[in-house]
Amino acid sequence: MTSSLRDHIASQIEGEVLDDTETRKKYSRDTSIFEQTPEVVVFPKNASDVAALVRFILKEKERGHAVSLTARAGGTDMTGGPLTSSILAVCTKHMNTLLDASHNGATVEPGMYYRDFEREVLKKTGMILPSYPASREICAMGGMIADNAGGELSLRYGKTDRYVQELDVVLGDGSSATLKPLTEHELAQKKSLHTFEGEVYRKMHTLLETNKEVIESARPRVSKNSAGYALWDVIDKKQKTFDLTKLICGSQGTLAFITKAKFALVEPKTARAMLVIFLQDLTTLPDIVHRVLKFNPEAFESYDDHTFKLAVRYGWQFLQHLRLREALALALAFLPEVWMTLSGGVPKLVLIAEFAENSLEDAQEAARSAKNLLNDINIKARLAFGKTESKKYWKIRRESFSLLRKNFKGLRASPFIDDIIVHPDDYPRFLPELTKLLSTYNIIYTIAGHIGDANFHIIPLVDLSNPEHRTVIRELTPKVYELVARFKGSITGEHSDGIIRTPYLSLMFSPRMLELFAEVKNICDPHGVFNPGKKVGGTYEDIERFMIRSKPAT
Repeated sequence: MTSSLRDHIASQIEGEVLDDTETRKKYSRDTSIFEQTPEVVVFPKNASDVAALVRFILKEKERGHAVSLTARAGGTDMTGGPLTSSILAVCTKHMNTLLDASHNGATVEPGMYYRDFEREVLKKTGMILPSYPASREICAMGGMIADNAGGELSLRYGKTDRYVQELDVVLGDGSSATLKPLTEHELAQKKSLHTFEGEVYRKMHTLLETNKEVIESARPRVSKNSAGYALWDVIDKKQKTFDLTKLICGSQGTLAFITKAKFALVEPKTARAMLVIFLQDLTTLPDIVHRVLKFNPEAFESYDDHTFKLAVRYGWQFLQHLRLREALALALAFLPEVWMTLSGGVPKLVLIAEFAENSLEDAQEAARSAKNLLNDINIKARLAFGKTESKKYWKIRRESFSLLRKNFKGLRASPFIDDIIVHPDDYPRFLPELTKLLSTYNIIYTIAGHIGDANFHIIPLVDLSNPEHRTVIRELTPKVYELVARFKGSITGEHSDGIIRTPYLSLMFSPRMLELFAEVKNICDPHGVFNPGKKVGGTYEDIERFMIRSKPAT
């Protein structure tokens, strides 16, 4: 090129294109342990800009230039998913508008933050999108689709893919398409098109039909999975539909660029009641989980003794942004936890089950019934019906990651084994083995998660500038994933693969399935335009090469 990449791109689009050091550094990280500095940062104004970017990249590839396009929404990904050393397209500046909202659904651009989406949609419709993750205050809609996000309400409502009705995307040739569930007749029409979109439908349909037994046998048998491409969900035999949104959801921007999405919504329940269980003996955990689930809790969460102690030690941070009266009430509510810590009565695991119904009486009755069903088990349990009481437990569960990041000088909250999921029946065997494995390494960590789904978020604290700690990451990661694979679980229930897990997909899937994933990538993105090295083609060397080497800021 005779002039800068920035100048070439700027002449093609309406949005801004920046390559100054400050901007590139700002977008070189997400919330993972990785760092990649983009060559340029683009702020597309609309779908036409995105299409122009793809066409530009295709021309550059024809000239022999190694360029690619990676989408970024809120930047809260914990896997390195939106990181690149090439062209980064940030959607939050311009492509951030709620386009429509009614009881039939909400249509939104990928750069809108979930917090703003929920506020506007709730005001207009009284409904919500219930698949929000713990990062609900800082994540954006495009990232929720790209990672097929789930969170505390997924136990009852499922993950994001359940609510995606339509996706407008830019495809690998720069053309635009609207993806949605197709009838057999509509699929035949798509396959008859003499376009790149038609070719994608023809090849994907052939791949799925030819390999349906292999694909179905590879379906993870746990309640949630974000590893690999969700090939088993595209064809719905009951509804007789063919739906490529199921493939794009959770693909981390590797197959197409999302420019607009339409979501189904649900009407939230208005009344809630909580059951809190303090557990010292994990052998009763499967029985407890099965009994509580009979009463259909909206959320069933957990956190470990490390998280408990962390909340007591740094709980004052919960109060900083509250009004004085609310802060005092919450501070008083924490006194029992302080006493537990001082008296050595800290439980190994705290379970919080929240029951949501349309009336307070029904919610409280469900919580009482669940508690009564546990009476013959030797455990400590209590009902938390007050808003301050329940808020206390949610604060601990939701903000443990934030407390880790803020309070350990020289150490970084490092998600690399952060999203494992197994079968609830395997708790008594799996958890002791996991704890034993973690105890062989001298690291601080917390475990929290979605206990109803057996989905655990393990967050160790490490110094990424310390070679010994980097060795821990290299050694511990495969050991944890091998343990999960042995119990027929998934190495990621919600957070997807990115840089950190793509090389380990072979622990979950057969060589043939990995070949099919590569074929899917080649069908949808034959020229390697979109977000290379994620889902397909990632290496162990990438983990080491892109891992942050500096100490966290103090």
